Amino acid sequence: MKEPILDNRRIAKNTVMLYFRMFLVMGVSLFTSREVLRILGVEDLGVYNIVGGIIVLFSFLNNAMVSATQRFLNFELGRNNQEQASRVFSMSVNVHALIALAVLVGGETIGLWFFNTYLNIPIDRRYAAGWVYQFSILAAVVNIMRAPYNACIITYERMSSFAYISIIEVILKLLIVYLLLLSVIDKLILYACLTCLVSVVISLCFYLVCLKRFSISHYKWFWDKLLFKRFLNFSGWSLFGNIANLGAFQGVSIIQNIFCGVLINAAMGIANQVNGAIYSFVSNFQLAFNPQIVKSYAACRWDYCTGLIFKTSRYSFLLLLLIAVPIVTYCDEVLAFWLDSVPEHSVSFCKLIIYSSLIDCIAAPLWMGVYASGQIEKYQIGVGFILLLNIPFSYLVLLWGFSAEATIVVRIVLNVVLFFFRLFYLKSVMKFSIRSYMKQVLLPCFSVCILILVLVGLWIYCGKHYTINLYLQLLISFIVSAWAIYAIGIHSYEKKIVRQFVVDKLLKS
Repeated sequence: MKEPILDNRRIAKNTVMLYFRMFLVMGVSLFTSREVLRILGVEDLGVYNIVGGIIVLFSFLNNAMVSATQRFLNFELGRNNQEQASRVFSMSVNVHALIALAVLVGGETIGLWFFNTYLNIPIDRRYAAGWVYQFSILAAVVNIMRAPYNACIITYERMSSFAYISIIEVILKLLIVYLLLLSVIDKLILYACLTCLVSVVISLCFYLVCLKRFSISHYKWFWDKLLFKRFLNFSGWSLFGNIANLGAFQGVSIIQNIFCGVLINAAMGIANQVNGAIYSFVSNFQLAFNPQIVKSYAACRWDYCTGLIFKTSRYSFLLLLLIAVPIVTYCDEVLAFWLDSVPEHSVSFCKLIIYSSLIDCIAAPLWMGVYASGQIEKYQIGVGFILLLNIPFSYLVLLWGFSAEATIVVRIVLNVVLFFFRLFYLKSVMKFSIRSYMKQVLLPCFSVCILILVLVGLWIYCGKHYTINLYLQLLISFIVSAWAIYAIGIHSYEKKIVRQFVVDKLLKS
């Protein structure tokens, strides 16, 4: 029992550090995104979002390699094999260098051709958009080379390093806003340049931290054909899923741009900012659990691994729901308070994307279980096929005259299909009970949703005749959601832990 207890304490400590990082980054991001929208304007922000999205399309190979690096590092350290972990790290640096070169060449050829031929950008902003494109390529190359060092920190579960680096990052982002206010040159070009420069500085911080703290991150040149093939086998199958995932987001954004113009991209950018801030509550939480899922699988601790997947799925959904309910309920008021000018479609986009994220967050631990097993061939084919359906279906709904919101509805429907595919695939590759998952995860989550829907509906109906401060409205919605989660969303032993935590805090105060 001692080892799981120590693992749980490590997870708890890492979660606290990640939440410190999250609140820091989220607070500054909400402020800076509002100021950037005000300084650049809706049109320039839309240009930045769509042009930067092209480079994201070229970094799909890197996303596959990041998954492979984290998986192999976690697996080797789970087996306590330091020497092999060091070889994995050095080989991953070699491969990421090749990816960075491929992105650079692809971005300056195919990407540049697509930029000049198909993107719907106002004539008077094409020169600035060209500079944005070049700075985006450079930032993508820098971020690709950062990936192995990022994976190393996650593998060793030293989440405090993320928190410290985030302090530097948010200071630099605040400095960007200040320099934009003072600038007399084209603000869109300057924003792209400074954002790229921040990527360089933060990547250097990751490099220095890893070099000082982790012996396996001391790069040594060598080329291992067998290890390279293992990387390619794992990342190759991840590649299709990553291409499809990017297609579901950036590909649909390009389709929206072609049909609706850059104003829609600006609204989508705002919605993604809000969703990113909310989803960070869950992603940071899952980041603390993911290394333990892989390591426990590698150490053949099957029951502990399955228990982690169950808990992470349920906790992730309930945590996101707790934050999402107040935001969705008062989305109009929140965006109006946050932004000086709310782009059209932003409110509906925000709500629909949050609904989609609720499905994503409960499914994320399932694919982490699949990645731990290493049996991802058929999984990625199935996931990739389902995700790629976003592109033709989104094109069709816009072609048939539906609003841009219909593309996100398509995503929601396909995410439901994808969730059940992941559920049944995980059962085929490891000891996993779907019946237990339904009972311990889906049933309480669904029950909480019904109860919150009823309680919040009653609150809105009873309170519509009164003028209530926005902060109070959000607080009441949050309290109602928290009570519903406590009442039927968590188990009896978890309620005991919550009560003990509250009592301890009250006694200390």
